[in-house]
Amino acid sequence: MPRPIAVITGAGSGIGASIGLRLATNHDVILTHLNEDDDFLRVVANAEARGARVITVTGDLTLDATIEEFQFRVHEHMENLQTLVCCAGAYPIVLWNELTRNHLRASLSLNLETHLACIQAVTPRMIQSGYGRIVAISSVLTQIGRVNLAPYIAAKGGLEALVRALARELGPHGVTINIVRPGSIEVASKGINNNPVAEAQQLAKQCIQRRGTPDDIAAAVAFLTSSEAGFITGQCLTVDGGWHFS
Repeated sequence: MPRPIAVITGAGSGIGASIGLRLATNHDVILTHLNEDDDFLRVVANAEARGARVITVTGDLTLDATIEEFQFRVHEHMENLQTLVCCAGAYPIVLWNELTRNHLRASLSLNLETHLACIQAVTPRMIQSGYGRIVAISSVLTQIGRVNLAPYIAAKGGLEALVRALARELGPHGVTINIVRPGSIEVASKGINNNPVAEAQQLAKQCIQRRGTPDDIAAAVAFLTSSEAGFITGQCLTVDGGWHFS
């Protein structure tokens, strides 16, 4: 019996890689990343070692050509498509008094518009089959804010609003769509790694006294993309060790 297919964007490292590998245990996967670097090739090899057939799409998802390639690959494998996880994104530091509309446009393009394009690529098949699971990765910072990240936080806030709107559109067709909001997660790009003072300050804000891991986020995504989560849609699941209570 063929495996269902899960699509994971931003799967080259960190949270996206962990999600891709978690789902590869019982899905074939379409994985996207900016380029075929060593990290991405390791993810692909590890997914294959878990028994998954792996299809890759590399390139900048803000570019039409990459989105067209993504759509082509999705349409090639539509028959068993069940899951989409939107994880691609970036959060460049921008001082608020140096912020321009170009900064905001760039963040909206990567952290919001690309997710909509990927959702639009997969939903026709999900609607046709009467089943689908979509999860988008946001951030706890939409709830608490942070300095020098205004474009990123604004785009993620828009993503959360988009998901709530699409839950109304897709729910009648058996398709759920939810948000996972990571807190402070140990990934290579985090500035507080190897900084004991900053790490202690972060842990003082949390109930659980450790940093989160990409696998913590992957576990939440695995649940929301499972058949058991069919009565959950339009929701934001915060995975932050008890940093922010909504």
